[in-house]
Amino acid sequence: MKPAENYIDINKQSWNNRTEAHVQSDFYDLKSFLTGQSSLNSIELERLGDLSGKRVLHLQCHFGMDTLSLARLGAQVTGVDFSDKAIDQANKLAAATQLDARFICCNIYDLPQYLNEEFDLVFTSYGTIGWLPDLDRWAQIVRQFLKPDGQFLFVEFHPVVWMFDDQFKSIAYSYFNTETIVETETGTYADRDADIQQDTVSWNHPISEVVNALLRSQLEITALDEFDYSPYNCFNNTAEAEPGKFRIAHLDRKLPMVYALKARIKK
Repeated sequence: MKPAENYIDINKQSWNNRTEAHVQSDFYDLKSFLTGQSSLNSIELERLGDLSGKRVLHLQCHFGMDTLSLARLGAQVTGVDFSDKAIDQANKLAAATQLDARFICCNIYDLPQYLNEEFDLVFTSYGTIGWLPDLDRWAQIVRQFLKPDGQFLFVEFHPVVWMFDDQFKSIAYSYFNTETIVETETGTYADRDADIQQDTVSWNHPISEVVNALLRSQLEITALDEFDYSPYNCFNNTAEAEPGKFRIAHLDRKLPMVYALKARIKK
């Protein structure tokens, strides 16, 4: 499937457009972060292991809160994102917190032009691969930057979630990667009332597409878990069943909302 030729420019503008609203939002709660609170959730924290002295590459890092939270766990972290406004903010946060992190502004497909190193852990999470048309190229990037004994940790919203309309009342999209999805959004998930509007270009990726892309890049899956909640209140019609566990109210626990995958280079 051929992506829109200018999808990178469209999506970069979208993320530039929303960065300021995100920084100011209660959703991201930057004030608590600056006083020492981690932005990482239990799903990823339980899978990261001891990061003391480890070198970590964080792909599609937005404005760096998770990247710097990884640094607080003792890692030497490199964050990558294509939004220059987000990276500017990430650098400001790194200076404010004096944590061991650096940031690179580029489209991740172009990362080999900016970086030539290997890492103990490659990490990416929540709302990332939907902006990428080609998961084989994505998986090759993951493989290229892993040390021979390194680990890949991927936490993402479950593709079943993206089948629904915004209100979770009906099926609006295919589970499979059958089309380029071009939309216009008012507001943003972190502040639905924000006075902003942006166009987006995205793709749905079933779990089989993710797994097979990693397998083709000579990575082996070591764990795959699914969760019936989101740690973020970023969807409509949600209810907080337990602290930090949000579900679609009228669907209760029937809907898979997040999955976590670990992989390593095939021996």
